[in-house]
Amino acid sequence: MEISCFNFTPSTMATTVVKKLVVVFLYLALNSFLNLLNKWALGVYGFKFPIVMTVMHMTFSFLFLLPIMLIHPSYAGQHQPLLKAQWKGVALIGSFMAINIALNNASLVTMTLSLNQVIRASIPCFTGVFAIFVEKRYPTQLQGMGLAPISMGVMIAVFEGTKDSSHVGITLCVLASISNALMMTISGRVLTQKLDAVRLTFYTAPVSVIVLLPLALYYEWSAFQEFTMLHTHAVAGILIGGSCVALSYNMVHNLMIQLMSATTTCVLGNVKVILLLFLSSALFGDTRNWTMKLAGGCCLTLAGFFIYSWGSLARNQLPAASSTAFLNKITVPGSQPSSKEGDAGEPLLPVCKQPQAHASHAS
Repeated sequence: MEISCFNFTPSTMATTVVKKLVVVFLYLALNSFLNLLNKWALGVYGFKFPIVMTVMHMTFSFLFLLPIMLIHPSYAGQHQPLLKAQWKGVALIGSFMAINIALNNASLVTMTLSLNQVIRASIPCFTGVFAIFVEKRYPTQLQGMGLAPISMGVMIAVFEGTKDSSHVGITLCVLASISNALMMTISGRVLTQKLDAVRLTFYTAPVSVIVLLPLALYYEWSAFQEFTMLHTHAVAGILIGGSCVALSYNMVHNLMIQLMSATTTCVLGNVKVILLLFLSSALFGDTRNWTMKLAGGCCLTLAGFFIYSWGSLARNQLPAASSTAFLNKITVPGSQPSSKEGDAGEPLLPVCKQPQAHASHAS
């Protein structure tokens, strides 16, 4: 007789933890760097063409990955069956990504950046709700309790009033946040169905370009051409450098969703805002703007993150422990694993063999 069991070794668990920590670090680093680069280009330098920039980023991603997808044996020959099965998800992800970008940029015309950040701080809550319906992923009680303070803390920390903000801008920003949350949850579902982070980045890029290109040509192209004539080298640097960072970030972002979840990725995005506030004060020594409101919002977000993380750890540990305890009691009388590697008769779970002398005592 044989007993089926999970092979949870310390080395395997350590490798998984290290992998996740590396991905989280890369996600936070690339997200922060890309945001700072875009804010500098769009704000400080005066490159006021966000839709053109996004179209360039997506076009670069598609063209850069195209040779790999056509030549590499892991990808070549698999595109047709994958897209036939997942084309709806890919189309929705690319479309919602483009809608999110377009509506968010449009909202900034009639509202302050502060209020925009306040509204977008609610994305983890939207994502948590949509994940129930799209991914069939239900949060634990602790995870649900943590989402509200995570969002509320960022809202309190960055809010500076509603001056110069219109109802139209607020509506557009809310719709952009909903689009972002839908993009995240659909990505979480698609990434569990034989699509990896690289493929998803490659497939969704042209969809976003198709949606955004008409807007870029109509609203920004003429002014972009004039600006490029005056700042040719700077524009080339902004677009090429930004495209490289955007490609890296998009792949890591998709990998984060695949390894963690869509909701956890959004939660880390909110925590990143608070960490950047701390980092800015530490690097530049500017603590004069640290009001009680700002400090209270940061503490509330970190407290919510602690509660959410505790709930996530409990969720990951309890099912594994209960499954191991259950499977350790299961016997498979008379079954023998196939000696051929990859044979259909090979057991899906590792097999822990016991001496025949004790087989009669197995329960």
